[in-house]
Amino acid sequence: MFAFIVRRTIQAVMVMLIISLIGFSIKRNIGDPIRDLVGERVTPEERAVIADKLGLNDPFFKQYTRFVKNVLHGDFGTSLIYRKPCLEVILKHAPATIELVLGAALIIIFISLPLGVFAALKPKHLFSKCIMGFSTLGVSIPVFLTAIMFIYLFSVTLGWLPSYGRGETVDLFNNGYWNSGLLTIDGLKHLVLPCVSLASIMLPLYIRLIRSEMMEVLETEYIKYAWAKGLAPTRIWLVHAFKNTLLPVVTVFGLQIGIMFAFTILTETVFQWQGMGFMFLEAIQRADISLLIAYLVVVASVFVLVNTVVDIFYGFINPTVRISGTK
Repeated sequence: MFAFIVRRTIQAVMVMLIISLIGFSIKRNIGDPIRDLVGERVTPEERAVIADKLGLNDPFFKQYTRFVKNVLHGDFGTSLIYRKPCLEVILKHAPATIELVLGAALIIIFISLPLGVFAALKPKHLFSKCIMGFSTLGVSIPVFLTAIMFIYLFSVTLGWLPSYGRGETVDLFNNGYWNSGLLTIDGLKHLVLPCVSLASIMLPLYIRLIRSEMMEVLETEYIKYAWAKGLAPTRIWLVHAFKNTLLPVVTVFGLQIGIMFAFTILTETVFQWQGMGFMFLEAIQRADISLLIAYLVVVASVFVLVNTVVDIFYGFINPTVRISGTK
């Protein structure tokens, strides 16, 4: 297990180096950092002097090494929009996105698990057929359309929930960075529709995945042996079958958590949710290259970290799985 953890950590570092190389190449070839700093009213000679001071005439590898060192120290450059360090801007917007993804993940877990298991255990039940019909429909509807439908129904027509913004927030750690809506009633109300909309992307997928995996496990020899031993149905379903159903589900869930960070762009745009996705679109519209690259590196780091943790957790769920690659 230790060898596996070390190998996965090395792989994560290599992936991050590749991503940083791609990000640096984009930043180096798009935009004009000198113009961003001093505008266009400078002579070519002055531009050459500034480029020399900034090291823009250095060889590619030297510039890339300097970029990596700066990133390791939290220096991603300065945002042209906010006139602040890019990492500071991202950290200000990150809590909104994290709370949105966390809320959506909890909805997916607490709804997909019981519905998927029930649909596997009672495949011919009318409710199971309704679940599968809902999941098929849910997979087919894009998230922005789901969000608009929810706004029209619950905000415009019924007036039950707010349609945009984060509502009332509180500074969770009194540091100015984590403004949370989880501790206020108004903040929780504003969180409901965006979370449900974001969860609607993955929820049907997980219901179908859990159902298919559970049905496959129920047909295995050790489950038949458990029935032959006369074990209680609840023990067979929840202890023997369900535990092995979780193996592929946990792996896919780890991948999808990272993907949900990307999908928040659409959700945050529809609900005017001031998170990282909303910030990313604003950076694109105003060509803030430094902020775009910082976003790319930070989101990629989250994605790699989540997948590494999930891979390690996979081994703890079932130690008999040969995750080390050795016999």
